[in-house]
Amino acid sequence: MENLFVQLSLIILIVLGVSFVMRILKQPLIIGYILSGILAGPVFLNLLSGNDTVSTFSEIGIAFLLFIVGLHLSPKVIKEVGKIAFITGIGQILFTTFFGFLISIALGFNWVTALYISIALTFSSTIIIMKLLSDKDALEKLYGKISIGFLLIQDVVAIIILIVVSSLSSGLSAGSLIVSTLVKGVFLIILLALLSYYALPKLSHFFAKSQEFLFLFAIAWGLGLSSLFFSFGFSIEAGALIAGIMLSMSPYSYEISSKLKPLRDFFVISFFLLLGSQMVFSDISNLIFPVVLFSLFVLIGKPLVIMILMGFFGYGKKTGFMTGLTSAQISEFSLILIALAVRIGNIPVEIMSFLTLIGLITIAGSTYMIIFSERIYSKIERYLSVFERRELKEKEFVEKEFEYILLGENRIGFSIMKSFIKMKKNYGIIEFNPERVKYLRRKGINCIYGDVSNVELIEELKLDKAKMIVSTIPEKDVSLMLLNKVKGKNKEIIVIVTAKSVSETFELYNAGADYVILPHYLGGEYVAGLLKEAGVDKKMYASVKEKQLRDLRERMRK
Repeated sequence: MENLFVQLSLIILIVLGVSFVMRILKQPLIIGYILSGILAGPVFLNLLSGNDTVSTFSEIGIAFLLFIVGLHLSPKVIKEVGKIAFITGIGQILFTTFFGFLISIALGFNWVTALYISIALTFSSTIIIMKLLSDKDALEKLYGKISIGFLLIQDVVAIIILIVVSSLSSGLSAGSLIVSTLVKGVFLIILLALLSYYALPKLSHFFAKSQEFLFLFAIAWGLGLSSLFFSFGFSIEAGALIAGIMLSMSPYSYEISSKLKPLRDFFVISFFLLLGSQMVFSDISNLIFPVVLFSLFVLIGKPLVIMILMGFFGYGKKTGFMTGLTSAQISEFSLILIALAVRIGNIPVEIMSFLTLIGLITIAGSTYMIIFSERIYSKIERYLSVFERRELKEKEFVEKEFEYILLGENRIGFSIMKSFIKMKKNYGIIEFNPERVKYLRRKGINCIYGDVSNVELIEELKLDKAKMIVSTIPEKDVSLMLLNKVKGKNKEIIVIVTAKSVSETFELYNAGADYVILPHYLGGEYVAGLLKEAGVDKKMYASVKEKQLRDLRERMRK
């Protein structure tokens, strides 16, 4: 026990040291986790060999990650993006397999190896992308929802291919395995549908009476369904995701999500450690050119096909670009597939190291691309119009002139919108959530669907007579672009933007902001004012509490 404790402590110290260096160099911590795995792996310190604890931690981390993603993925979201997710998922698989196979044959690989390589290149890493989207608060954005959708489609295809290859290696019938899996799946769906309708609402309401009880219930529910799916022959990931989706309609989903995030962040590190430790590189000097070529194919070719498909079906160039970036790496399923093919003797052993190196390059490359996606987009935006149709599904032209404009109605924008209504101002709202747009329009509120970070949308706003524009989007690059464009068209307009930190606030003021909303600062100021006014007067706190509850109930209803 002491040995294992010391071993885990050393591994955590390595992760801390490498992550510290990454932080100083302003690099993504995910890269640090993978590099830590390489250091702790068999090539260097060999601390992870035969360590089942780290492997178990990794599975728990993946389960928590996908469970939290499922909490944000309600049936309404699936309905909203299901069609385009299916089209992009299948389209990208067919494109990458076909052209990857042609490139492999041209490079001299035999057709069996070429087929395995081309299939392995098609899959993108659900785990890594979920983590990056979550860190960027992009799970609720349109491109985040579509990305999750097509990644899940890819995972289903990957599981079917693994079943087929496994059956070939064991001599079993692939058809019987797939039929057996489908029968089990139908049984599970019926069971969970009944449980979700009759038992889950009562259970979640009962456990929500205590915060600790709710925390334990969430862990037991997520890990329990993951284990149930695993025992039926499905993946832990599928069980965790469905467990989250089943709770996504609960009023406690956000509370559960916030409570589990620290656990997710701790355990998911183990996944990246294992990924790094498995990257063992043999002598592949003669394969350097194919590695570079295929890495570029994954980093550029896969996003291009997503952009082409989304542009064809009426999505804007930015949504297509952001969604495409999430496909620009190979998946853990790719490495599992190649390892299985090597084990059964279908392809030579050096192909494992070959794909592993492509995996490291593309995972690192796509991580940077996603983190700095806004900056990259702003540099190449004018060249991406070729991927955009004239009639867009997600774009509306602003035909009416508004004196007061609100960008982003959700969260803090809700109260600002109410102020505009009470003041009886000529106001308009631009919102990126299509479901929210439909709801506001039904209520007779002037709401336009659009992406605030789209320069063209800002340029279309008729700002000559506008008096005020308020942005609740907490992204610095978007706010700086907004200030530049808006102040350029109307110097007298009051521009209020939102920041995440004190340093960003100073930067936005220097760029010309009239006021910067800093939520944490305003919260502290409000409480300080309340303390000064109310003191220890319980009646006044009861009055403020009742008002807050009324507002919160109104938000919950809407």
